[in-house]
Amino acid sequence: MSFSKDSKFEIMESPIEDADCGIALLSGLFHACGQLTKNNEGLRADLVTDLKEIFDYANAIVKKLYGDSLTLEISDDYIINKTTYYRIMFPLSISERVLIDCGILEFGEGLSIKRNIDRNIIQDEEGKRHFVIGAYLGCSTSSIKLSELGSQTATTGYHLEFASHTYEFLKDLQELLSEFGIVSKLVERKKVFVLYLKDSEAIKDLLALVGAGQSVLNLSNEMANRGLRNTVNRQVNCINANINKTIEASMKQVEAINLINRKIGLDSLPEDLQEVAVLRLANQQESMEELLKLSTIRLTKSGLNHRFRRLIKIADILKEK
Repeated sequence: MSFSKDSKFEIMESPIEDADCGIALLSGLFHACGQLTKNNEGLRADLVTDLKEIFDYANAIVKKLYGDSLTLEISDDYIINKTTYYRIMFPLSISERVLIDCGILEFGEGLSIKRNIDRNIIQDEEGKRHFVIGAYLGCSTSSIKLSELGSQTATTGYHLEFASHTYEFLKDLQELLSEFGIVSKLVERKKVFVLYLKDSEAIKDLLALVGAGQSVLNLSNEMANRGLRNTVNRQVNCINANINKTIEASMKQVEAINLINRKIGLDSLPEDLQEVAVLRLANQQESMEELLKLSTIRLTKSGLNHRFRRLIKIADILKEK
């Protein structure tokens, strides 16, 4: 199961009791994934979604508000890019009324489709929140993947988005989210408008707003786990880098000492340099700190480094002869 679907299932576990909240949620759904079909019989409202469970959730709200039931339809035409889509159909007898109540249709010179969010539907905070819930259920997707237990493989970043062909809807939704302190960005991508969030804290705020508390906890745990893995990886990389530097320095010192021994012999060196040369040849893999512990020479790390630099300088001079 995906993180996105898990969060939606969590939201739909909570029934809608308040009528105004139900209307606001249906309005969000219609803006997000609604379709209007007009034929000789009249105007019918549909929802098209890849989440079958929305049918039962929306049906319970419609039964409570209008005393009627929805129907669910699926056909081969609704399978796109290996994703199955479901058509949730409202009865013709209530479709127009529902669309007017939800602010999708408005009276002017006849009925016309309203692309902006009807502010009458979202007059209070709960109305706004339930509209966002409807929009989230209807057209949000996420690339977030939670790491499996013990997994060390790379995971995706934090990205959640709402996609729609209607710019006005997403622009209004962006402003609505900003009223809750949630910052998002709106772009056009391949003739589709996309409202997206990439900041993990903003995504957590959105999940909390729509009532997906467990998903907030799961995302927080994922962030903590990723942070811990990144810290460990940085420490390991730092340790490995230090080990490589130690090995390279040791090899350079051993090479210089061996050259001196071949050319003029270690006995020709001053006593202080003979001591560190023999110490290094006997402990070729050890760091400077370990050499100081193993030796009886009373030196600081800086002093030991200085003696090795003298040995390397002597070796460089001998190379030129």
